[in-house]
Amino acid sequence: MKSWRAWLGIGISLVFLYFAFRGQNLGEIRRALGEANVWWIIPALGLYFTGVWIRSIRWGILLRPVVPVTARELFPVSIVGYMANNVLPLRAGELVRSIIVRQRFGVRKTSVLATIAVERIFDGLTMLAFMLLAASFISFTSQLENLALIAFGLFALLLMGLFALTLGGGVRDRLLQLALGPMPTPMADRVERMAESFLSGLGVFRKRRDLLAVSGLSVISWLFEASTYWVLAIGFGGSVRDVMGFSATLLTTGVANMATLIPSSPGYVGQFEYGVRLVLSGALGVPESQALAYAILVHATLFFPITLLGIIAWSRQHLSWKQIQASDDAVESTNGDVTDGDAVSSVTRPGRQAESV
Repeated sequence: MKSWRAWLGIGISLVFLYFAFRGQNLGEIRRALGEANVWWIIPALGLYFTGVWIRSIRWGILLRPVVPVTARELFPVSIVGYMANNVLPLRAGELVRSIIVRQRFGVRKTSVLATIAVERIFDGLTMLAFMLLAASFISFTSQLENLALIAFGLFALLLMGLFALTLGGGVRDRLLQLALGPMPTPMADRVERMAESFLSGLGVFRKRRDLLAVSGLSVISWLFEASTYWVLAIGFGGSVRDVMGFSATLLTTGVANMATLIPSSPGYVGQFEYGVRLVLSGALGVPESQALAYAILVHATLFFPITLLGIIAWSRQHLSWKQIQASDDAVESTNGDVTDGDAVSSVTRPGRQAESV
C-alpha cells in the first residue's frame, strides 16, 4: 500500500484516540477491565461469527449476477478481508477480498468492488436504522443528532446514486460519453471498461427479490453483532450492564460501527472507542472510564480472534503480498490496458465501434 495512505490512516486514528481518551485516568480503565468476566467472550464470539456467516450469504446474493458463489466459499474470503482491515490501513481488506475473488472465481475486480460498495451502503443504512430506532427511547446529544443527520444524507445519496446507475441506460451512456470525451484515448478506454465492469456488479438492484433478501440479511447479521455487544455488557457488569438494554445496544452498535466506516489506521483504533464513549457516557451517563474499558473489551473481542483466523485462511489462498501490491498499483494507474480482467464496454463513444460485453 502507498505510504501516504498509512500515514493518513494513522493521523485519523490519533485524532480520534485523543478525543476518546482525553482527560482519562488509565488506572481506572485498567481496573474496570480487570473486573470483567471474560468467559462471556465465548458466547459473544459465537454470535459474532454467525453474523459474519450471514454476511457471506448476503455477499453471495450480490455476486450472483456476476458469478454463482456459495457462502461456504465466501466465508473464508470474508474472514481474510476482516483480518486485512485489522492489520492494513484505510480498509484495505476490501481490495484484498476483491483480488481473492478475482483469482479464485475469475470475476472482474471492479465488479467485485461494486458488490462490496453495495455491502457498505447497506451496512451503513442498517446502522442508521438502529440509531433512529433507538432515538425513540433515548435522548440524543447534539453530537449524535449531527452524526445521524450526516449519515442519513450521505447514505441516502449513495443509495440513490447506485439506483440511478442501474436505470436509464441511454441517458447513463450519454453522460459517460461526455465525461470520457476530453480524456486521451488510452485513459478513456480504461475508464470506460472499468465503469461497465463496475455496473455489472450492481445487478442486485435489478431484482426486487434479491434486493429484499440483501436488506433482510443486513438487518439479521447486524442484530447478531449487536447481540455480541449485549452479551459482553453482561460479562462486563457495572453501569454498562445496567444501561445496555435493547435500545442502548442498538445505538452503541450503530454509532461504533458508523465510526469505523471512516478509513483509518489498521483495526479502526480510535474511532471505535470514541463512538462507544459518545453513546455510553454522552447519552447514557456511564462513567467515562467504564465506557472506555468496555469499548476496549468489545474491540479486542472483535479484533483478535477473527484476525488469527484470517491469517490461517490467508495462508490457504496461495496469494502473496506482492500480488496485492501489484493489483493495488494497477487500480491506481491511469495508463495502458486494463490489467484486472475488466470486460470491454458496450458503450459506443465517438470514433469507436461498439463492442459486446
